[in-house]
Amino acid sequence: MNSRRDVLKAAALAAFVPLLGGAARSAPTPPGALARKGALKPPRIRAGDTIGLMIPSSANWDPLELDVLLEALAALGLKGKLGAHVNDRYGYLAGRDADRAADLNAMFRDPEVKAIHCIRGGWGAARLLPLIDFDAVARNPKALIGYSDITALLLALHARTGLVTFHGPNGASEWNSTNVGWLKRVVWDGEAATFANPREPTRALVPTEHRTRTMHPGKARGHLLGGNLTVLTAIVGSPYLPDFTDSILFLEDVQEAPYRIDRMLVQLKLAGVLERVRGVVWGTCSKCDPGEGFGSLTIPDVLADHLLPLKVPAYYGAMLGHISTQFTLPLGVEVELDADAGALRMLESAVS
Repeated sequence: MNSRRDVLKAAALAAFVPLLGGAARSAPTPPGALARKGALKPPRIRAGDTIGLMIPSSANWDPLELDVLLEALAALGLKGKLGAHVNDRYGYLAGRDADRAADLNAMFRDPEVKAIHCIRGGWGAARLLPLIDFDAVARNPKALIGYSDITALLLALHARTGLVTFHGPNGASEWNSTNVGWLKRVVWDGEAATFANPREPTRALVPTEHRTRTMHPGKARGHLLGGNLTVLTAIVGSPYLPDFTDSILFLEDVQEAPYRIDRMLVQLKLAGVLERVRGVVWGTCSKCDPGEGFGSLTIPDVLADHLLPLKVPAYYGAMLGHISTQFTLPLGVEVELDADAGALRMLESAVS
């Protein structure tokens, strides 16, 4: 994860386009943001379907992960089809950019493949964006599933084609009952689900796990967009960023010091993204503690600095991010955020 952060640090600096002009300008147009396209819903996954498996980012080093993934799909009545280059390696990447992009393009063109599950994240998906055949994606809409570095693909495919994409567990993530349950409800069954953290009974007097906290009360409706904060900010200023106007923004991250989270939220503010959203959901930021001595702002401090002035419904602690159990959130569909209840309610199915 550290290697991803180091490389993205340079990428974010290169991608950011400073805004020019006086203070009188309000809500500047995000550089490179594309006008919102109507949602293009992929077909739902059905028993017996073939799922394409590819790696757009960091190399896989453990063949057992692929064994587990193929067996998990088989247990769900699905067949897995590995990309031609899943076992390639080019330094920290899962092969050359052209080869990784070829796997992705081939899976969208392949009529046998009904959905695409990215095996792992890390770093490298953004390098593929100029090589993607977006016309093939639009002609052959399919569910693309993944998170973390896969955020670059989720946002770009939606921005360029309107395709509804899915921020959910990677193929190498844990195939536990919670993750499988959300995947099936949203992508298999086409349910217009409500995402609310469970309040499972514990030995404590009150629930202590999976808690959410309201930052600004209220409800808001909009199209759902977001993903990993580091990866999202790294493509600001590019032609692969969707229009965040009237959106519900969700964010998560991992292993980032609070000052880096602060810096990235400042970037979203300066780029005019934050001022356009109708509501915000923060998930988790694993290993993002302020450190010993507490001589730092905390993540709640930083969120308060940037989100409270927006005066839109917002809460944090949603079950998404680099955790073992997480939601499968569909990018591009209409949702209702209830900050008081700590919940997101889909207003439509994400699949056809």
